[in-house]
Amino acid sequence: MLTKAAPKRDRMHLRLDAASKRKLERAAAYARKSVTDFVLSQAVEAAEHVLKTHEQRVLSAADWEAFCKALDRPPKPNRALKEGFRWYRAKAA
Repeated sequence: MLTKAAPKRDRMHLRLDAASKRKLERAAAYARKSVTDFVLSQAVEAAEHVLKTHEQRVLSAADWEAFCKALDRPPKPNRALKEGFRWYRAKAA
């Protein structure tokens, strides 16, 4: 979340229609915030939700155990994997 200690130096400009502006002003007034603080807090909250949805995965206990087991005891490289490494080395060289 936003902290009051962090100085605000960056700026964004926003164009909107009059009805949307009035709606944001009314909502900000109910929240007892400036329009800027209201819009910023709502935008950051929405951004956190979108980022969490796309960047975080929650595993069940069984899936977590399977994941850890796979990391602890990976299978031996098969023929296809070895060929892939050879191909990559040839391309990277």
